[in-house]
Amino acid sequence: MGKMTGADGVLVGKPEGMRSLGRPRHRWEDNIKVDIQEVERGMDWIALAQDRDRWRALINVVISLRVPKSVKFIT
Repeated sequence: MGKMTGADGVLVGKPEGMRSLGRPRHRWEDNIKVDIQEVERGMDWIALAQDRDRWRALINVVISLRVPKSVKFIT
């Protein structure tokens, strides 16, 4: 048989190296805080998330910073 590539490598391949110990360096909440800091400093994201319309507007701004302009958002 030849060299494993693509799906074959994922399904039957064995990972090389070792995992790092401990918890992941970033949590979902950490990513939210960083994204909001890029848009507006000092914003309490938990309070903002309770107002659905303001939260959706903020998320669209953050996504527009990350995604090319040719992609359209669903509102």
